[in-house]
Amino acid sequence: MAHSNDPRVQVITHATNQGVGGAVATGYRAAVAAGAEVVVKLDGDGQMDPALIPALVRPIAAGTADYVKGNRFHRLGYLRGMPATRLFGNASLSLLTKASSGYWQLFDPTNGFTAIHATLLTEIDLNRLARRYFFESDLLYHLNQVRAVVADLPMPATYGEETSSLRPARMVVPFLAGNLYNLVRRIGYSYFLRGFSVASLELLASLPLLLFGLGFGAWHWLVSVQSGETASAGTVMLAALPLILGTQLLLSWLNFDVGSEPRQPIHPMLARMRPSHGTDSSM
Repeated sequence: MAHSNDPRVQVITHATNQGVGGAVATGYRAAVAAGAEVVVKLDGDGQMDPALIPALVRPIAAGTADYVKGNRFHRLGYLRGMPATRLFGNASLSLLTKASSGYWQLFDPTNGFTAIHATLLTEIDLNRLARRYFFESDLLYHLNQVRAVVADLPMPATYGEETSSLRPARMVVPFLAGNLYNLVRRIGYSYFLRGFSVASLELLASLPLLLFGLGFGAWHWLVSVQSGETASAGTVMLAALPLILGTQLLLSWLNFDVGSEPRQPIHPMLARMRPSHGTDSSM
């Protein structure tokens, strides 16, 4: 790319390595400054077909989504050739990211083939995004906080002999910690700061009930084992009822959370609130 004669190509370098997230954030800022309306990110590892870019951008141009990402898990045939470690890792990360981001219908959160409307990039503080491989998952959390609609684009991925600097074993702890942190933040912001509803009460009540039931039941189970005496029916019920009620309340909250995923694209409203960027372009 440094030897390209295409005047549309702009090479940006960092004095120090800022990680994949830092590189993408810099590219986002440059695209917004250039007046782009939709910004496309395409990783340079050859796993993504540039011919799919029009399909990737189409939901945003049609006003039905704010952010579109690739999904290699839509069809079983798309998974052929994917290394087993990546297959297992992506499936596990998808479940964690569903909870931390609030986008329960999405899959393949680390997919690097994405498109986003530029107005969303002015709503998100890019300086607060994760700088390493957690970037895509962290971006989903921030998109949920601005109530952006996110859509998946079914796509195959090509795996050849290219090498990746991503080491799944080393990423387990950072990804787990990042998702748990975002889950706590999302619950706090969405259910206790920006809004308070019956679901908030359900969550508040479920946790003490579950903790009491587990603690009380475990304690009396140990006492029963040590003493050799069977716990009374009343003791068993006193442990079981809080667990049952707490579980029901937690499931009710989860049902509400799944149903509250953003449905109305936000970028048309944001675009009307800001001056026009000028000529449409993309990166």
